[in-house]
Amino acid sequence: MADQAKPISPLKNLLAGGFGGMCLVFVGHPLDTVKVRLQTQPPNLPGQPPMYSGTFDCFRKTLMREIQASSGETKYTGALDCAKKLYKEAGIRGIYKGTVLTLMRDVPASGMYFMTYEWLKNIFTPEEKSVNELSVPRILVAGGIAGIFNWAVAIPPDVLKSRFQTAPPGKYPNGFRDVLRELIRNEGITSLYKGFNAVMIRAFPANAACFLGFEVAMKFLNWAMPNL
Repeated sequence: MADQAKPISPLKNLLAGGFGGMCLVFVGHPLDTVKVRLQTQPPNLPGQPPMYSGTFDCFRKTLMREIQASSGETKYTGALDCAKKLYKEAGIRGIYKGTVLTLMRDVPASGMYFMTYEWLKNIFTPEEKSVNELSVPRILVAGGIAGIFNWAVAIPPDVLKSRFQTAPPGKYPNGFRDVLRELIRNEGITSLYKGFNAVMIRAFPANAACFLGFEVAMKFLNWAMPNL
């Protein structure tokens, strides 16, 4: 008689998913900073070069700026100090600034993310084996490609979100519509894909690490706590 499939454990998925998220941030965070800097750089004035000529120039200048600023005064001493000051400036709306744009980015992009990952896992699994026995290289490839598909959908709303969240209070009274109009009017439709190179360089390794971390953590939890 065939073994029955084990029921899904919400707690194991929570723990494994959290570990996968940690892996993603550890691998991808430096280029995420570069992405935001590229997305929010002001348009260059006529006859003057842009603030950043590309992904690697942005990375170099960001690193140098952080080194120079390490001995100077900083606006926020940490996440809690930032939240406190944002709340003092604009109330609860300041902390949730950009929520609609985040949803516009994450809902379709996350759907594409997990759909692509599960689809590729099934494609990469040999007929005589279970999807749970997928090899590490195939997990890495499936996770990395899923990340690329995720960000192919997410980049335009992510650019709008970055611009909106870093703008001075009151600059965009109508929300993302004002940001979209300004970007297209001043910088063209291609401005919605600012930071594309940084995003794509980051997408494969960061998301490959995320799904590998999830699968490894799940296997460990199944071994360590089989009855959980």
